[in-house]
Amino acid sequence: MSDAITAEGLVKRYGESTALDGLSFSVPQGTVLALLGPNGCGKTTAVRVLTTLLRPDGGRATVAGCDVVRDARRLRARIGLSGQYAAVDEHLTGAENLEMVGRLYHLGAKRAKARARELLERFDLAAAADRLVKGYSGGMRRRIDLAGALVADPPVLFLDEPTTGLDPRARAALWDTISELVAGGSTLLLTTQYMEEAERLADRIVVIDQGRAIARGTVDELKDQVGGSRVELTMADAAELETARQILARSLVGTIRTVPESLQIIVSVIDGPESLRLILGRLADAGIRVRDAGMRRPTLDDVYLTLTGRQASGADPQIQEATR
Repeated sequence: MSDAITAEGLVKRYGESTALDGLSFSVPQGTVLALLGPNGCGKTTAVRVLTTLLRPDGGRATVAGCDVVRDARRLRARIGLSGQYAAVDEHLTGAENLEMVGRLYHLGAKRAKARARELLERFDLAAAADRLVKGYSGGMRRRIDLAGALVADPPVLFLDEPTTGLDPRARAALWDTISELVAGGSTLLLTTQYMEEAERLADRIVVIDQGRAIARGTVDELKDQVGGSRVELTMADAAELETARQILARSLVGTIRTVPESLQIIVSVIDGPESLRLILGRLADAGIRVRDAGMRRPTLDDVYLTLTGRQASGADPQIQEATR
């Protein structure tokens, strides 16, 4: 299987700030890659380089067989892009927005109109086709923006945090739409802050920190890197928190973390159910009261904290510059 997207040592600087610091990855044709990480890690900058909106300061990249610098003009006809903020004209109707995109792709008036109607049906927007976009909900705006990225039926799609700001129902509906596109054979590069979104949509994931790829693999492979599962305990008495931690530290192999403000102990485990039984037994034998106990898989914060040693925070320099 050939690669639809390749990035080799990409570098991008904004003054003294380095947004991309040797970023490398590839996306096989017909698959989905998620660039996962917090605001500020370089995800949006990477997308803008790969879609020819920014020129890299170092490295090289190809998309759909085109070099992003040398073949930028030819490449733009082969890709679709949906950014963090819906790129729609509020003073046009949904149909007019899509027809305008079609004309920009030189589809011709008749074909642009037909394609707009096809996509409005596909994205469940036909009933709102002749309404001004300024009256659309957030979910409808994201769908019309995604539809715009598909007007020219591109083989490669870039979706930059497509569900940011949506409520859970609208997010789930958009996930279903994206899944349908992938099932149809599209190659997709997705940026996201949500582990759940990556797990739902991506074949593989690249975790980015400070413009570099620090981990890659499937969702399960990444979770395994940070311990697989967590046992979370909430103690009944703050005075017993440290004693409980010491007891578990003597009898368990793995990371044990306390959160004094919430009276919690968080234990990384391999065999989840068996470890939970063992932990509760050891604490009960010591007469330590547990108010609540449960198991869960790691979240994005868990993965990021383990891989980088710090909480996810910050803002992409490109976004900061664009919103000033």
